[in-house]
Amino acid sequence: MTTYVLRHGQTNYSKRYLVNGDPSQPIHLTEEGRQSLSLGWSTLPLHTVRTWLTSEFPRAQQTASLLTGVPAAELVIDPRLNELDYGEFEGRPFLEYAVWLDGQGPNERPAGGTESQRAGIRRMLTGLLATLERPGPRVLVGHGLLASVLLWHQNRSPKEAMPLFFPEAPYVEPIAIPDDELPDWITVLMSDLDRDVPGGRADRGGADIFRIGEGSAVATVDSVSHQPDQKDLPHA
Repeated sequence: MTTYVLRHGQTNYSKRYLVNGDPSQPIHLTEEGRQSLSLGWSTLPLHTVRTWLTSEFPRAQQTASLLTGVPAAELVIDPRLNELDYGEFEGRPFLEYAVWLDGQGPNERPAGGTESQRAGIRRMLTGLLATLERPGPRVLVGHGLLASVLLWHQNRSPKEAMPLFFPEAPYVEPIAIPDDELPDWITVLMSDLDRDVPGGRADRGGADIFRIGEGSAVATVDSVSHQPDQKDLPHA
């Protein structure tokens, strides 16, 4: 069996690079986000999926609901799959959080938040591993950070350490992980979380670096974009 992990469709927040880690906020897909689900219809085995999993966030549940095939499969809502709690940065530009993260590091939590970046990733990976307890094939509709971590791991170089900023995750593009490989992915990534974060452009894979003015690097993205002329921040 296989678990398919994908990022939800576009929202007005992600389009404007604003962060949302509060599931009580009624943030839903844009029209473009809804139209992008046609990609999922053509790449997911919709008629054989036995379990759909999402976070508590409206945008993830809306994406899953619009993708669900016929007959409808079980929908499991797991708070472990929630987006990162951004604390005082809630609703603000991702770059503001990124500046703070670049200065404080991945093991510090922002004021008003309940978790650090690394703690949030660990929580998400725990939720991902738990999907194996559900009938497969499975589709997990999650958020940008989880999908970005998985994409980075899938394409990482040998002995490459987990970075502070990850390549952006495209909307609604499934990452297929076979059941016999998923525990190994989680084991390696959990081990990565306990290591120091490297610094410098070379350690970030030569990706483009976003800066505010002449300040420090605050975010990195690779060449993936949702529009030919647009680059998104990693998990805005």
